[in-house]
Amino acid sequence: MRNSVLAEVLLIALVYVVGILIVWRHYTSLGTATWYAIPSAEGTKLSLSGVWYGYVSVPLFQFLLIRWYFRLVIWMRFLWQVSRINLDLVPTHPDRVGGLGFLSNTVYAFVPLAAAHGALLAGMLANRIFYMGAALPDFKIEISVIVIFLLFLVIGPLLVFAPQLAQVKRTGLREYGTLAERYVREFDGKWLRGGAPADEPFVGSGDIQSLADLGNSFEVVQGMRVAPVTREAFL
Repeated sequence: MRNSVLAEVLLIALVYVVGILIVWRHYTSLGTATWYAIPSAEGTKLSLSGVWYGYVSVPLFQFLLIRWYFRLVIWMRFLWQVSRINLDLVPTHPDRVGGLGFLSNTVYAFVPLAAAHGALLAGMLANRIFYMGAALPDFKIEISVIVIFLLFLVIGPLLVFAPQLAQVKRTGLREYGTLAERYVREFDGKWLRGGAPADEPFVGSGDIQSLADLGNSFEVVQGMRVAPVTREAFL
């Protein structure tokens, strides 16, 4: 699907039919005199640089952008299909997401996509500031929307694993809680209720370390996240 020639041909057609003739000409381009177009009674007249901009540069950018969207759809579909598998997740895995922690590194692959959106937004705001007298604070909503949109676009697909991770956490808390209950009762009976053999010294016994290790394991299960996303990746 990623390498489909038919898909890319359809994307090119979409760019010129919808992206240029509708979106760019009627919604994105400015209704005032700029370096690429001059309004007239017959309509907006493109300069020579405007023709190149409108029919080469902008389509190329839009094509690369929606091809990224197409690949994101493939990525989302792949993650969804994997999340339907009964994965062998381990609640005590030190990454605190059952062993899926490596997935958080995939967000760095979308840095070019995020940068492209930032450049697109910055250019649109700059045009309105330089040519239409707008001020940067006028676009607080637009900036907030693009940030939220990008976070959802990149991190959202990883949330398909949330149901399985939540179930693994519940199961882990129950099973390790039962194991901990059994161990601490035996520890209590042995060292606090007189059950320890007379010739077994308390100092140097491995029971204390085992109790601590069990507590650490239980804390790992308690700290499990329901999404394979780290704070560093989010930031």
